Amino acid sequence: MDATQPIIVRIAGRVSPADVPRLCEELSARLSGADVAAGVAEVICDVGGLTHPNLAAVNAVARLQLTARRLGGRIRLRDTGPELRVLLDLVGLGEVA
Repeated sequence: MDATQPIIVRIAGRVSPADVPRLCEELSARLSGADVAAGVAEVICDVGGLTHPNLAAVNAVARLQLTARRLGGRIRLRDTGPELRVLLDLVGLGEVA
């Protein structure tokens, strides 16, 4: 995979704290396989299927953002609902949405 093709991560349903490490490990594996030397890898986090935005979902977004940055990528959210947007604003992550 090259850095010109975005990496898509989907978060759907209800996110629990136990889901966060798995999501970060999956993103880490996908970014490690990407050719980020050619540029910054874009990660699109599709949250349109999130049914109950909660602090675990906010934690997942924050941890995915940190994982992406650590590996030379950047994250952008897609289909952010109003509830998640409010929670992200409250914790200072509104710029991700």
